[in-house]
Amino acid sequence: KPQEKPKDSGKLTITKTFDFAGEEVKVTKEVDSNSKEAKSFLKQQEKLQSAAPASLPTVSGVKRPSGMSSLLGKIGAKKQKMSTLEKSKLDWENFKEEEGIVEELAIHNRGKDGYIERKAFLERVDHRQFEIERDIRLSRMKP
Repeated sequence: KPQEKPKDSGKLTITKTFDFAGEEVKVTKEVDSNSKEAKSFLKQQEKLQSAAPASLPTVSGVKRPSGMSSLLGKIGAKKQKMSTLEKSKLDWENFKEEEGIVEELAIHNRGKDGYIERKAFLERVDHRQFEIERDIRLSRMKP
């Protein structure tokens, strides 16, 4: 069940509950209050709050619209399921925050030691070496 905890005027904290391998996993996310996700979350909250009073009992003698099937539906309501990839991503993000290595990873990936930069460098060197060897082969050929 999503919950809302406003901290300050610019941010909105959204807490969602997922079902992962039979366990209840709560995901807390802080988003900007003007974002698309925050607006859709607030609309969803309004729908839930407006639907809740409608299920209250009415005047005695009038049959209530909510019966046994409605109660069973509320009890057995399925939680949104979480995939293994989503759970792994969540665990990795939590680990980075707990260890305080978010900035360090960002700096490391941006620097000269990053994997992508190294691969690009090796490709440039390989291409340059190929051009040098090609020029030598072409110069040795007789016209």
